[in-house]
Amino acid sequence: MFYRLFKCVALVPLLRWLFRPRIEGLAHVPAAGGAIVAGNHQSFCDQFLLGVTLRRRINFLAKMEYFTGKGLRGRLAAAFFRGIGAIPVDRSGNGAGRAGVESGLAVLRGGGLLGIFPEGTRSHDGRLYKGRVGVAAMALRTGAPVVPCAIIGTFEAQPAGRRVPSIVPLTLRFGEPLDFSRYAGMQDQRAALRAVTDEIMYAILVLSGQEYVDQYAVDAKAEAHTKTLAEQAAAPRTH
Repeated sequence: MFYRLFKCVALVPLLRWLFRPRIEGLAHVPAAGGAIVAGNHQSFCDQFLLGVTLRRRINFLAKMEYFTGKGLRGRLAAAFFRGIGAIPVDRSGNGAGRAGVESGLAVLRGGGLLGIFPEGTRSHDGRLYKGRVGVAAMALRTGAPVVPCAIIGTFEAQPAGRRVPSIVPLTLRFGEPLDFSRYAGMQDQRAALRAVTDEIMYAILVLSGQEYVDQYAVDAKAEAHTKTLAEQAAAPRTH
């Protein structure tokens, strides 16, 4: 109830008025039954735009920190994220990936729509990075179709670190559902998981037109940060 009220009364009018996103291929998203929408991830606002675009409720996996804040602000933040369909996942420790998969499986087995950003974190430079295999594990274990999605323009609107988004043209482009039934029974084979994930990322790449980097986003981000620190240390000091 809170989700529908918040979406229809507050979130949808606000975001549509601000960004006026162009929507393409919305009919590719199944009207019912368990399905995965897998998209590129360039901005904090990506999940909100998907939420206001789709007619169905969509659930996202979100880091536990969004739900454990202190005081009134923390409680309001937790209520907000639950209201938009976010599911808390503890990403600390060695079992983080497994916890996320199990949470996603519960949504799909219940006939729900699950939103996933296979890159695992936001792109720091607007390029598309290598996908994590959790999306493949969920697709193969449930038989759910995967709808590739390209979110275009949100990196320019609100890249990581920018609090207030700029108003720029946005496009959400959905591709035809991908069926991986040919991999039935191979959900525990690493090679199959990698092949399925790469196929999903290629479909996103075709839709988005981004430059692709065959490296995990978190590793590329760490390398970029290290390079920046080294350049700052090497720069001549002015007094």
